[in-house]
Amino acid sequence: MKTVKATLHADRPVTEKRLDEAIERGSMRQRSSLHAVSVGFTAPSLLIHFEDGSGVMLPVHLYPELDDFQPDDFAELMIGFAGTALCHEGKDLQISIAGMISASQPLMAMAASVIASRNGRQSSAAKAEAARVNGKKGGRPRKTDIA
Repeated sequence: MKTVKATLHADRPVTEKRLDEAIERGSMRQRSSLHAVSVGFTAPSLLIHFEDGSGVMLPVHLYPELDDFQPDDFAELMIGFAGTALCHEGKDLQISIAGMISASQPLMAMAASVIASRNGRQSSAAKAEAARVNGKKGGRPRKTDIA
């Protein structure tokens, strides 16, 4: 685990360059994270829409936080925390959308499959070099049976 020491930069002046860098870091963080834009309720599920037009439907019964909700309460759910949580002001409730998705075993299995597929397609400089060397030798060496 990498340890990062916190530092206080209160004495550093804010320049145009630092402001532009901070805005760019924020934009990159927003592009790479979950960003929901709306939530709706169609019994018995919540439908959460994301910025790219995709969505996910989550059955309410998986979330004990929502057990005492009535249909009117679901209508008052809002997206908060920069698109990462569902919030209900009257019930003082904030639920992480990523946490809700992780409570669904089928969605987690699908996510694991997608990640494994994506990682399997990645090639590193070392893999590319090994492929070139093997190609010069006539291809991948054959496996030998050791008995």
